[in-house]
Amino acid sequence: MKKILVIHGPNLDLLGQREPGIYGKTTLKEINASLEKIAKKNGLALKIMQSNHEGKIVDLIGKGKNIYAGLLINPAAYTHTSVAIRDAIAASGLLTVEVHLSNIYSREEFRQKSLISPVAKGTVLGFGPKSYTLGLLALIDLMST
Repeated sequence: MKKILVIHGPNLDLLGQREPGIYGKTTLKEINASLEKIAKKNGLALKIMQSNHEGKIVDLIGKGKNIYAGLLINPAAYTHTSVAIRDAIAASGLLTVEVHLSNIYSREEFRQKSLISPVAKGTVLGFGPKSYTLGLLALIDLMST
């Protein structure tokens, strides 16, 4: 059974309560449940983790090369700052889809640059929790081609 690594970056554990006007009212638990449902339907296993710690995210990506067929990642604030996560993705060779709940290009100027996008196959953003489901479906499709 193919496995996909799903990583939620910093502060995403606060979904449903943190700035609902931007991030919505859906909790991380609810997002994960919808991803698990899609994975099960497609005969895939997910390893889902959330971390506020950059090094933990880098370590998990680095160890994933021979374990996972793909990576679905919302690097959150690390999108704009983490060369380390960007380099880990590039070094891993994992087929990667980046997702964001909000449209980063309609936000503050400092949020409008992604260091992750150049090493991802694609990015889905601005659709709230559906960004995750659309991203996972895209990743599944890419894995089958």
